[in-house]
Amino acid sequence: MRVAMFGYQTWGHRTLQSLLDSDHEVVLVVTHPKSEHAYEKIWDDSVAELAEKNDVPVLLRNRTDDPELLTALHEARPDVIVANNWRTWLPPELFDLPPHGTLNIHDSLLPAYAGFSPIIWALINGEERVGVTAHRMNPELDAGDILVQRAVPVGPADTATDLFHRTVDLIAPIVRESLDLIASGRATTHWQPQDRSRASFFHKRSAEDSRIDWSWPAERLERLVRAQSDPYPNAYTFHRGQRLRIVSATASEGRYGGTPGRIFIREGDGVVIVAGPDSHTGHGRGLLVLRLRTDDGTEHAATDYFHAMGGYLTVRPQESNTRTPQGA
Repeated sequence: MRVAMFGYQTWGHRTLQSLLDSDHEVVLVVTHPKSEHAYEKIWDDSVAELAEKNDVPVLLRNRTDDPELLTALHEARPDVIVANNWRTWLPPELFDLPPHGTLNIHDSLLPAYAGFSPIIWALINGEERVGVTAHRMNPELDAGDILVQRAVPVGPADTATDLFHRTVDLIAPIVRESLDLIASGRATTHWQPQDRSRASFFHKRSAEDSRIDWSWPAERLERLVRAQSDPYPNAYTFHRGQRLRIVSATASEGRYGGTPGRIFIREGDGVVIVAGPDSHTGHGRGLLVLRLRTDDGTEHAATDYFHAMGGYLTVRPQESNTRTPQGA
């Protein structure tokens, strides 16, 4: 088949490479220009460079609403479009143009976690599995019929980085299987409508989404820290007005009571921070911070950084003046 590809970053790069390695002909590639957005500078293998290296025509676009792109797509005459990590809306006159429409590759187990950063959101929410779905594009975002879906388990210590590598490795086999089904005509018996009652949609992550809210339970905060693992922007808090990025943490063994954010006590190799909506009851665990990083890039063991217990970690820097001073 003749295939046009829309994609960006490492997800798009893996998709294009799988197409180049297949028996299908890649006739056009459309990708985004480089971005300064924090999350779009991570896993940023260049789709454009891969296309150029293989003499495939490539267009750089932020959006798809220009006549030149539509003309180029008509002239390329694709049998199918394959999309992965295309960041803006594709209009029906584009995604329905090829005889077999557009196959979108999305890194979640649809219908759950449509939209952006699904692995991070799923890890924060304690999901037991994550995965990748190949589905037919329709006017609703990530809502079309499913052709192929594969899952991997989430382990108790997995980070978003671990799950990225595990799910990105699913792209090539899913693309190959999906195109084989379409090319052979067997896809007609494999398409499965999504159960829209189970659908959820998530926005792009930003710095605000990495801010630690100490009213969250410690178990959820521990997942937030794992979800914001290097090279993602780390989960962060403030101490005496200065930002601290939490590199590693776990839920404490003991149960601790008091006010959320209180720098309370050493436990093993870390320092316990009181956390949770019901922390005043003393029934919940605290967040045991193991390692942290200051804004100058220096990493510290929590037991080295917090020389004395007392004081508070805060959601915003100005709150540092409203809390009991360090050591109180």
